[in-house]
Amino acid sequence: MTPRHLLTPGRAGAASAALALVLASAATGSPVSAAGSEGADVPQGTVAYRSVARFATAGKPRDLLLHPDSKKLYVGSDDLSETADVNESGLHVLDPADGKVRSTIGQAPGPTGTLGRRAVRQLLAPLPGDGAVFSYPLRGIGTAKDGDAAAAGAWVPGAAVTHATAGLTPSTVLVAQGPVLSEVDIATAAVKRSVTLEGGDGFAVDATRGTVWFTDIGNRRMYRIDAATFQVAATVELPAGEGFGGFTEVDPETGAVWVGLDSSVVVHDATGKRLGTLRGSGSDMPRAAGFDATTHEAFLVWQDAGDTSQPGSDNDGTLTVHRTRDLQEVVKPVVLPGIHVQLGSAAVAVEPGGATVFVSDPVAGRIIRLERATSPRVTRSPADRSVAAGTEVSLTAEAEGTPRPTVAWQVSTDAGRTWQPVAGATAPTYTFTAALSDSGRRYRAEFSNDVGAVRSAVATLTVTIADTTTGGSSGGSTTTGGTGGTGAAGSANSTGSAGSAGSAAGGSDGGSGGAGGSDSTSGTSGTSGTPGSVGGGSAGATVGGDHTNPNGGALASTGEAVASLAGSAVVLTGAGWLLMRRARQRNTG
Repeated sequence: MTPRHLLTPGRAGAASAALALVLASAATGSPVSAAGSEGADVPQGTVAYRSVARFATAGKPRDLLLHPDSKKLYVGSDDLSETADVNESGLHVLDPADGKVRSTIGQAPGPTGTLGRRAVRQLLAPLPGDGAVFSYPLRGIGTAKDGDAAAAGAWVPGAAVTHATAGLTPSTVLVAQGPVLSEVDIATAAVKRSVTLEGGDGFAVDATRGTVWFTDIGNRRMYRIDAATFQVAATVELPAGEGFGGFTEVDPETGAVWVGLDSSVVVHDATGKRLGTLRGSGSDMPRAAGFDATTHEAFLVWQDAGDTSQPGSDNDGTLTVHRTRDLQEVVKPVVLPGIHVQLGSAAVAVEPGGATVFVSDPVAGRIIRLERATSPRVTRSPADRSVAAGTEVSLTAEAEGTPRPTVAWQVSTDAGRTWQPVAGATAPTYTFTAALSDSGRRYRAEFSNDVGAVRSAVATLTVTIADTTTGGSSGGSTTTGGTGGTGAAGSANSTGSAGSAGSAAGGSDGGSGGAGGSDSTSGTSGTSGTPGSVGGGSAGATVGGDHTNPNGGALASTGEAVASLAGSAVVLTGAGWLLMRRARQRNTG
């Protein structure tokens, strides 16, 4: 018979962790999946359970109870046959974090009141503050808490107790002795009332609705017993099968009754209406169930048949988690290596919120601690940036998940077709100085934890040419002006033409002046080209002869200094024309 597995309030679920990367500007975006990451790609917020510890400190565990007040893990155990030098049966109190034994209560009264070493088969209910009510062979009902030297207990009259669970009131428990169901006082084990049913195996109590569900696996039916009259109120048919029963449990939140049958779980609502059927993997059989009102989820432990000659038997069990409202699976089944039914049924206890789950393994004599994990969920992605070359850029992304995700930045130089890790960019902040060669590159952050990897939206970087000017009204342009043209050479006794001006603001030098007339002994050189509005050429030489301006115009200062130089060039040009005119007049006079 599989014991009732109690789920009690406790620590809150694991808080999600955020990775904040400092950023100049950011925007949200959809995640992008691509091959090549270190972890498996999964949808954001995917839930999984992972085994984090195994406790081999409590003999052969038969049942588990996580106390709602003290938060201690109570374990009911048999003795392990392979440890002949010590008897490990009894009630063990463990620290749920590391499995360290706080105390063991091994002594309980026999049928005559004599204390002796007793195995504990089922944990029935928590005591206020700390401690547990439990059953022990063959008809014992006991109570004990952490640190007690021995348990208090009494024996139920009649046949051996085949199943027990919490009662309809805090002072009672319900016990089955074959087909006889009785309400029993905890302190004295006195029977308060009974009902005899045909068949009968496990049962479960819905104290909120005043109902007891008693299963008759051999005849494939359930009895709904009214708690007020302690009489059968209805009979519900179960599906036909091979006759193997796993458990009968009631979801205290909804009143739905879950029954393990052969290799399936059949679910009925509080009135007995069939809601659906769940099936395990291969030859796995359902042997334990528990419910969490915080997440509205049911936790099922499936044990392998333990006979590898049977089709589908692999010697491994599974843990599955389902929404109670629609029976849908909410996590990928967790493999429980080596858990089979050959040496007893497993038990399960769930911390409220589902952060931690404990599963007993009677084969190996240990308790498996599993923790809930969620894949990263991106809450902020980097934004597109447009900057000048030489500008420092910071990118940011944020994600939450359990355990806390790590981050690694990636870059693509081919429009997102392939991605490479950014060397050293594994800190919460990725900052770099933009170069012209970075323009068009795409960046994203990959977040990973034990469940898998997800990625932020992609940000594209655009880099422009840096502004090298220092001020002035014409500053800021990045286009270089053309060089002024060269003036034409003058003929004998004539003047060369002026070079043309630079073609653009902030342009290069003006052109050089044309050569003076080659046959004139007193001819003057051509004038220099008119400078561009920012940085024109200097004036050409003013001495006649076969000369040109040997120096190109240098880049002038901006603003008023440029205007001054341009004005000077105009004055010099005008003076040159005046001198040439006077020289002609003297020659013709």
